[in-house]
Amino acid sequence: MAFNEKFLRVPGVIELAGRQIKRYHVNTVDAEIEQEIQRAAYAFLPRLLPGPDETPPAAFTVLHRGRDTACYLNAYTWVWDNVIECRTAVAGVPFLGSEDTDPAHFKEIGRPWIGCVWELPPLEHERAAWVRHILVPDEPRLPAYLADAFPEGLVGG
Repeated sequence: MAFNEKFLRVPGVIELAGRQIKRYHVNTVDAEIEQEIQRAAYAFLPRLLPGPDETPPAAFTVLHRGRDTACYLNAYTWVWDNVIECRTAVAGVPFLGSEDTDPAHFKEIGRPWIGCVWELPPLEHERAAWVRHILVPDEPRLPAYLADAFPEGLVGG
């Protein structure tokens, strides 16, 4: 199997379902993910977010445009102060439960997967940023956490 790095972009923070959400986009080509897929993914995203608790209302996502019709959406939500809850959705991959090959038709998958080699690099960064900006200070600094993103560029290697 040939391995190639992919391209990671950081399109900024959005607010959905009462949470501030940092976004990462992974693509096989050096281009932004199609707008239709982004709209569909972020319309579906609230279904992957748990209800609020006492934790600062933050999450991060990885939207991954794979080869052919594949598209994946991973939602990593901070809960219980220092825990990440992960829920995932897929589009365009009937093997994983998609109803068709439309890369904008998302469906939650119940597999216990947390991400692939191209989706996981931001995870360690986000853990460290959460500790640095939320857990260590006397008062959580949510704006500082939201501004602290994994750098754009090649990812997966």
